[in-house]
Amino acid sequence: MKKIVLFFAFVLLVSNGFAQKEKINWMKLEDALAAQTKVPKKIIMDVYTTWCGPCKMLDKNTFQNPDVVKYVNDNYYAVKFNAEGDEAVKYKNLEFANPQFDPKRTGRNAQHELAQALKITAYPTIVFFNENGDTLLPVPGYKTPAQLELYLKLFYNNDHETISSQEDWDRYQEEFVFQFKS
Repeated sequence: MKKIVLFFAFVLLVSNGFAQKEKINWMKLEDALAAQTKVPKKIIMDVYTTWCGPCKMLDKNTFQNPDVVKYVNDNYYAVKFNAEGDEAVKYKNLEFANPQFDPKRTGRNAQHELAQALKITAYPTIVFFNENGDTLLPVPGYKTPAQLELYLKLFYNNDHETISSQEDWDRYQEEFVFQFKS
């Protein structure tokens, strides 16, 4: 009987540990833009596809990192956007869709009009928006927590406004003090 009680106590502790694991508060773009009107924050958008291996790695390795989760939740509105999905999206008084979307298709599908408008050419791409919903920069490719930290803090602190040359960017990267744990 004692072993059964200990077993259930162990299961309860383990399941609570998993249940309490912090996650990024993902939302739709329209919801993030609406939230900006009440509490201005920048937006980080994860542009992914369902078939993309590096997109899945970004979700698993970077977007579940406790430092990344906390920083994003505290300082940004986070948007997850399927670049080949079929949902209609309103952005900048325009409606974007994916008229060539084929629901029978597995793997690659047609690119969404919003992904085209944002000039997305690789997956994953992380797009940063300012507090007014204007795009700042698309950052293509998989990023480790430390690599993403550089961009998260660059835009949050408005350091991007002081960078006007390759030399400025190189100096910023050299002087950046990384704090996120991998």
